[in-house]
Amino acid sequence: MSEALYRQAGLFLLLKELSELPGVSGSEKPVREHLARTLRGHVDEMDADALGNLIAVKRGDGTDVTRVAVMAHMDEVGLVVSGADEDGQLKFEMAGGINADILVAQRVSVGSENLRGVIGYKPIHLQSPQERDKHTNKDDLRVDIGAKDSDEALQKAPLGTPVSFVTKMKFAGLAPSTLPEDGRLPEKGRLMGKAFDDRLGCLALTALLRGPRLPFDLYGIFSVQEEVGLRGAPAAAWRVEPDIALILEGTVADDLPRKEDLSPTTRIGAGPAITVLDRHTITDPHLLRYFLAQAEAASIPLQLKQPGVGGTDAQAVQLVKGGVAVAILAVPTRYLHTPVSLFDIQDLINLLHLLQHAMPGLPTALANKHA
Repeated sequence: MSEALYRQAGLFLLLKELSELPGVSGSEKPVREHLARTLRGHVDEMDADALGNLIAVKRGDGTDVTRVAVMAHMDEVGLVVSGADEDGQLKFEMAGGINADILVAQRVSVGSENLRGVIGYKPIHLQSPQERDKHTNKDDLRVDIGAKDSDEALQKAPLGTPVSFVTKMKFAGLAPSTLPEDGRLPEKGRLMGKAFDDRLGCLALTALLRGPRLPFDLYGIFSVQEEVGLRGAPAAAWRVEPDIALILEGTVADDLPRKEDLSPTTRIGAGPAITVLDRHTITDPHLLRYFLAQAEAASIPLQLKQPGVGGTDAQAVQLVKGGVAVAILAVPTRYLHTPVSLFDIQDLINLLHLLQHAMPGLPTALANKHA
């Protein structure tokens, strides 16, 4: 077997770069361009469609004609400028699901020039007791880039300008440390950063495309606008027409203190997660059984995501043309859709191990589907 996917040189540095890049839904260009540079020389074809999806093709060895797509979305949740007050503070709309309570006093990057700003709110000194006890209303918040009036603000950040969080990727529980000399993923540790939903999936897909050829053609799809309605993935799937689509994600880990003794959605450190069903998708049962069996055979921990929670690009892709068999594999991540998320490196490594072990025989999972 070839060297493990997770041992690829530069993978840790690539994750740091992907996490820290801005890529709010509809403005994924920085992420797309970085991925394209990273993949150049490792794939046989690569281009972007009209929506901005990046589609990379790694030809197989010709022994299997199954069309397999592996997908990860490039976009992250963030804000979009929608206007400005007379005193120069920017109004905004949400791009994706964000709780306004977590926005107060966050540092942000505005537009392609990466202008620095802060999300402002009424100081606690001026709040009434009722205001202190209520949830934050998005309309009471503003992005302050230091402009003196609305003209200056909108000149620097016109309507539609994306606003992303400013977060550096770091190890949790450790003092700042240098990167591994070869940039490879360390064996253990927990990392904090932004946009792990879904730059973790982007990293795993990149490792797969940079790995050895498979028996079949592999279509790597880095999709856009997942967080605002699964808009990019179905367009790319219509073009590729896959028989199988595997969606790679960073998924919610709800292993946090709670009043009731309920099972968490997933736990960090317990291995990657496979979805049985969520709010919109039922994983193809043949693919589900296949991945569970492959994980067991290779002694790779694989947990089941609690049913009925969330949604992914699989929802849209499974309905393309005559239908697509889909499965969803994900890295459990705490504090999704906030400025700082956290995941366990071993869960990512085990996802890469599972992909390397299971991908060559993936078409066999559907060999007797209609028998």
